[in-house]
Amino acid sequence: MKTILLLGAGRSASVLINYLLQHAVQEQWQVRIGDTVVGHLQELVKHLPFAQAFVFDVQHAAQLSEETGKADLVISLLPAAFHIVVARECVKQGRHLITASYVTPELKALEQEAQQKQVIILMECGLDPGIDHMSAMAVVHRLQALGAKLLSFKSYTGGLLAPESDKNPWHYKFTWNPRNVVLAGQGTAKYIRNGAYKYIPYHHLFTRTDQLFIEDYGEFEGYANRDSLSYRDVYGLHMIPTMLRGTLRRKGFCEAWHVFVQLGLTDDSYLLEGSGSMTYRSYVEAFLPPASGAAQTIQQRLAQYLEIEEASDIMHKLAWLNLFEEIPVALASATPAQVLEKVLKEKWTLAPTDKDMIVMQHLFEYEWKGEHRELTATLVVPGDDTVQTAMAKTVGLPVGILAKLLLQGRVKQHGVVIPVSPELYEPVLAELKSYGINFKERDRLKEV
Repeated sequence: MKTILLLGAGRSASVLINYLLQHAVQEQWQVRIGDTVVGHLQELVKHLPFAQAFVFDVQHAAQLSEETGKADLVISLLPAAFHIVVARECVKQGRHLITASYVTPELKALEQEAQQKQVIILMECGLDPGIDHMSAMAVVHRLQALGAKLLSFKSYTGGLLAPESDKNPWHYKFTWNPRNVVLAGQGTAKYIRNGAYKYIPYHHLFTRTDQLFIEDYGEFEGYANRDSLSYRDVYGLHMIPTMLRGTLRRKGFCEAWHVFVQLGLTDDSYLLEGSGSMTYRSYVEAFLPPASGAAQTIQQRLAQYLEIEEASDIMHKLAWLNLFEEIPVALASATPAQVLEKVLKEKWTLAPTDKDMIVMQHLFEYEWKGEHRELTATLVVPGDDTVQTAMAKTVGLPVGILAKLLLQGRVKQHGVVIPVSPELYEPVLAELKSYGINFKERDRLKEV
């Protein structure tokens, strides 16, 4: 039997765990699941002789070494910062590793040793990154096989609310790690458009958005991810004039989020003095200029400071979050970003009846037989409930499928790899269709 060690059993792991357990008998797997909290798994595994859940601490070196040594394959859904610790142990012991997170320079530095030990560190295997790579490369390779010349590739992904649960003015709730949402976009976004390199500093990122329309779902907006340029080489599109990868939100979200950026509420680099005694109102007040002589409400002062209409949708969104109320922050030694995360969690945590939705759209332009054409590939995946979420499906299923392929001996690559080759993406995309995860394409002449 082959042993799979899954590290991390949080919100995004639910569908992956079910997939591994459902295939364990047929594939002859032992499935060991480790995390700091595993009480929620005991009922699931207690009658399964091939599955165990146990308390695990990735910072306990001896435990990590022992558990890695027992495994044929390690899957890490731990926070991204811990992947390098797990990866080094896997390479040291000659064990394969799969994660859903981005390749970092530290992980890429393991390439040579992984090659020497014939180990694969298979990364960027979830939704974004993951399904976005696989689905895009399927189209790129198909167009290249036809002899088409690719002119533009833009791709956007968003974890959003399903229409029946979209009942707040932001049209958003947390479907992923809240901290990652608060800190998203920091740094400078880099991409290429019509052959010119473009850079968007963080303080302008949410004002420079692209508008998108998705049939049956309406209007969206996309802001650029931090690094689109490095994927030209990964995708084999070295000379493409336009390439941009971005994040999708409902229309109106970005202009309101820009208020947080302008005020400095997303800053995670320093601690607020006296944050434990702050209220939401005094937290906002701390980032405003001193009041002038004329009596003004905090809402009026904020609107004037940022040149926003006081009766605007932006101000309505801020008020809906209770930012102007005397609600205790109750967080000692907190950064501005940590306080903002707490404020948002009060309103953006999924309710028991809420359903999420994943939306992804690729937009290609290409020349073929003298025609300038555009191809749009769109994916919409609804969640079932707050456990079997769309996010958990689209992160967990591709990881599970790739784990199965690897243990079946169908993955021949070694080193640090992402799933952009047909050997990897074709069987994954084929099996995802059986779960209703399927792109709809529209190919037409580009309108002049």
